[in-house]
Amino acid sequence: MSVTLLKFCLKCPVRSVIRVSMCAMCTAQGGPQEHLGWTTDSRYGPLYRGHIHTNPIQKALLAVGSGLAALQNPYRHDMVAVLGETTGHLALLRLRERMRADPEGSTVLQERPQIRHCTLDLPTLAALPDGSLGREYLRFLTANRVTPDSRAQVKFVDDEELAFVMLRYREVHDLLHTLLGMPTNMLGEVAVKCFEAVQTGLPMCILGAALGPLRLSASRLQLLLTSLGPWALRNGQRARCVLSIYYEHRWEQSLESLREELDIEPPPVTLSTTKKTAGH
Repeated sequence: MSVTLLKFCLKCPVRSVIRVSMCAMCTAQGGPQEHLGWTTDSRYGPLYRGHIHTNPIQKALLAVGSGLAALQNPYRHDMVAVLGETTGHLALLRLRERMRADPEGSTVLQERPQIRHCTLDLPTLAALPDGSLGREYLRFLTANRVTPDSRAQVKFVDDEELAFVMLRYREVHDLLHTLLGMPTNMLGEVAVKCFEAVQTGLPMCILGAALGPLRLSASRLQLLLTSLGPWALRNGQRARCVLSIYYEHRWEQSLESLREELDIEPPPVTLSTTKKTAGH
C-alpha cells in the first residue's frame, strides 16, 4: 500500500494524494470512514478553515510522498507546501515561542494580519519614496511577476496558532527577498532558503538549502559557496526573528533602517532579475 501511495504522489494532484492516503490509512486501521480528513468523530473536526486532520502515520506518508514529488518536480508548489506542513511541527513551536517573546511578534500573533492582494493598498505603496519597504516590496512583486495571493493556505498543521505561523512564514517569503535583495532566479532562491533554514529551522527550508545548489551552474555555485551562502547563513543566524515584524505597519520605513534594526547586512553582490524559478 505504501509503495502504491508514494508512486501515486509523484503523478497526481495534491487533492488525490490526500484522498488516497486518508482512505488507505483508515481502511488499514479499521477506523471511522473519512473523506479528505473529515471524520464522524467530532474529536477530529477542523480547527480552522481548510484544516485536514491527519494522524502521525498519515503525516509520514504525506511527507515522504510530497518530498519525492517535490524532488522529481520542484515546480510542484502544492507538494512543497505539504512537505513543509507535515515535517515542521517542532520548528513551528520554536518560531511561535520566539514570536511570543517579542512584543511586536506577540501583537502579530494576536491580530493575525495577512499579506494578500486584497489587504495591500497598491496605490499607496506605489506613492511611497524609493528605498522604503513598501515601495521596494511592490517593485519586487512587479519585476518578478509574483503575487502574495499565490501562497497556499495551510491544511495539515493540527494547531490553529501554529497554522498561522506557517501561513505568516509563506506570506513573509517575498518580503525576505526584498529585505535580502535577492531575485527569484535559482541562485537568489537558494540564498533566501539558506537564510530561512537557520532562521526558521523548518526541514523544508533546510532541504531546499541543501539540494538547491545542485541545480546551479558551476559559476553560480562558486558565487553561492564563496559569497552569498556564508552571508545568508550568517545573517539568518543573528537576525531578529523575521516573523515577528508587523510589516503592514512598516511600509514607510526605509529598507536600510529596517535592515539595521533586524541586524541584516546588505547583500554582498547584486543579482539581476531573471525568469521566476521553481519553489518560489
